[in-house]
Amino acid sequence: MSLFITFEGPEGSGKTTQIRLLAQALRTRDLAVIDTREPGGTPIGNAIRSILLDPAHTEMSPRAETLLFNAARAQIVDQVIQPALQAGKIVLCDRFIDSTLAYQGYGRGQSLAPLQALINYATAGLTPDLTIFLNLDPAEGLRRKHNHRLEEWNRMEEEALAFHQVVRQGYLQLAATEPARWLVLDATQALETIQTKIWAGVVALLKTNIGHQD
Repeated sequence: MSLFITFEGPEGSGKTTQIRLLAQALRTRDLAVIDTREPGGTPIGNAIRSILLDPAHTEMSPRAETLLFNAARAQIVDQVIQPALQAGKIVLCDRFIDSTLAYQGYGRGQSLAPLQALINYATAGLTPDLTIFLNLDPAEGLRRKHNHRLEEWNRMEEEALAFHQVVRQGYLQLAATEPARWLVLDATQALETIQTKIWAGVVALLKTNIGHQD
C-alpha cells in the first residue's frame, strides 16, 4: 500500500537531512521509496522554482507567488507523486500544501479559504498521510543556513525575520487543527533523536496502513 509523507519546517530546520535518513531506513527494509521536493521535482517545476526563488524578483505579488507555487505543485502531483502512489510506493516530499498556507497564507496575510480552494484544485484533493514538522526558532534556522549554506540566499530566505516568525506560528496553528496528521518535533534535539522519533511515527503509520512490521 502506498504512503505519502511530507516534511515542513522553517529554513534550516533539517528537513533535507531527515528525508534522506528516512528514505535510507525505508529502503533497507525493501520498501519502494521516492523522495522529491517543492517547488520542483519536475523539469517544469524546476523552471518555476528558479523564478520563485530568484532574489531579483522582489516585485512578485503574493497572488502571483501563490499561483506559481501551485502550478509547480499541480505538475509534480500529476507527473511524480500520484503515479508513484498508484504504483504502491512511499513518497517523501520536502514541503507540500501546508507551505502555501503557512508562507502565502499566514506569512503574506492572505485569507486561507481561497488558498485552500486553489490547493485542492492543484492537488486534485491529495492530502499527506503524515506531515512531519521540524519546529525551530527561525532565527536559529537562518543562522544555521547562513553558516552551512552552499548556495546564495533565495528570495524566501531573504524575507525579514518577522515574516519567518509569523510563518512558524502559522505552521503550529495548522498542526493544532489537524493533530492526527501532524508529527511536531523539536528541531533543536540531536539529529539521531529526531531521526528515531520520525521512524517511530512512520512505523506506527506503516503498521496501520500497510501491515508492515519492523
